Amino acid sequence: MSLLNTITQKLDNITQTIGKMAAWLAIVLMVVIVADVVLRRWFVIGSSSLQELEWHLHGALFLLCMGFAYVRGSHVRIELFREHWSDKTKIIVEMLGIIFLLIPLCVVLIKFGFDYTAMSFANSEKSASATGLGALWIIKGVMVFGIFVLILPAISNLIKCGMWLVDKNNDGLEAVLSDDTDTA
Repeated sequence: MSLLNTITQKLDNITQTIGKMAAWLAIVLMVVIVADVVLRRWFVIGSSSLQELEWHLHGALFLLCMGFAYVRGSHVRIELFREHWSDKTKIIVEMLGIIFLLIPLCVVLIKFGFDYTAMSFANSEKSASATGLGALWIIKGVMVFGIFVLILPAISNLIKCGMWLVDKNNDGLEAVLSDDTDTA
C-alpha cells in the first residue's frame, strides 16, 4: 500500500503544481483584457491579435486547471443522487466513471488532438484574420497537454478508490466521498 500511496501522491503533486502554475494565466488574461478594452475605448485601436490571445489564454487556463479541479474535488457531480449513496457506492461509481468514461475519452481526445496539433504545425496554421495570431499549433498542443494532465488525477483516484475498497481506513478520498462541493 505504501508504494501505491506514493504513486498517488506524486500524481496529485504533479497535477497540483501544473494547476497552480497555470492559475497565473488568469493575471495575464486580465492584463490582456484590460489592454484590449483601453486600446479600443480610448485610443480606438482594435486588435484581433489581442482578442484571439484572450481566447487562447482562457482556453489554456481552463485546460491546464481541469486536473487540479479534479484532484481537489471541485468538479461537477450530480449531487441529487450522490448524497443518498453509501461510501462504497460512491467509490464504485467513481471507479466505473474513470474506467469507462474519463480515461477512454481522454485517450481519444489526446490521440486526435495530437494529430490535429501535428497537422497545424506541419501546415504552419495561422489565424483566419490577417492581423490574428500565428502558430495556432501552440494552443492545440496546450489542449493535448491539458487532457493528459487530467488523466493523472484520474489514475490517482482510481488507485485510491481501489485501495479504499480493500482497506476502508484509507483516508485519501475526501474529494471523492465528500458531498460538499466546497472542498477547495
